[in-house]
Amino acid sequence: MKKTKNNPHLTAKERTTISFPTRWLKQNDCLKGEILDFGCGFGFDTDELKKEGFDIVGYDNYYRPDYPTKRFDTIICNYVLNVLEPDEQASVLMAVSELLKPEGKAYFAVRRDLKYEGFRTHFVHKMPTYQCNVILPYKSVFANENCEIYEYQHFNKTNYKEKYELSNACPFCNLNPKVEIISETATAVAFLDGYPVSKGHTLIIPKRHVADYFELSVHEQRAMWLLVNRCKTILSDRYHPDGFNVGINVGQAAGQSVFHVHIHLIPRYKGDVMNPKGGVRGVIPGRQKY
Repeated sequence: MKKTKNNPHLTAKERTTISFPTRWLKQNDCLKGEILDFGCGFGFDTDELKKEGFDIVGYDNYYRPDYPTKRFDTIICNYVLNVLEPDEQASVLMAVSELLKPEGKAYFAVRRDLKYEGFRTHFVHKMPTYQCNVILPYKSVFANENCEIYEYQHFNKTNYKEKYELSNACPFCNLNPKVEIISETATAVAFLDGYPVSKGHTLIIPKRHVADYFELSVHEQRAMWLLVNRCKTILSDRYHPDGFNVGINVGQAAGQSVFHVHIHLIPRYKGDVMNPKGGVRGVIPGRQKY
């Protein structure tokens, strides 16, 4: 059966007034510093705020495709997630996390007036577009029957204990605010290892405190592997490694020392060991070479 192709860009509309979420954020003094309007469509909000003196740029995959090359103090993302399928939603969340300054805040506005989920025929373009309800595990700063606005900060810059099952004794649940976040989804986060075995050594963890990888939900496992793939690209661009090791320790007998699931993504470089043959087989001495 042929899969229906989504056309999310067709939902962009030409405005004559600033959108409600942007207006609310402006009125509540949330638009600070350097601002990015992510998924800005035709860019009306961006242009109007710029006229008012705000330091803002817009990015849209279809209408303003110059991807940002720096980080921002504030990011707004209005009515984007509702027209994306799950993997695309995760890509947007990861992109926003990567473009946000360590102390910055992002705001996601989602619709709350959808009558049904799934594909529909766009009433103007007569082409299929997807729509769905979106609930995020972030702080809700506004909600009515039409929309909800979530505030996002990096995982190590805010308290998520209300949203996740976190442990007060776990170093990953209480991640040091100085740790560099590489990327993040709604349920998982990737950051540089504090005790790296190589340049760029990254850990990918679920936000929920779980010790055993096999006790995670399929959704949590999937989120972690989406981050593995994303981080591989980021680390390749940043450090230019010659290879990678990817591994998970499950249980004390397997070497697990922090009992919060984590995937090691370890960049490897030619000459970093005398003979790399066998790779992860080296967890048992004498079995690496065969």
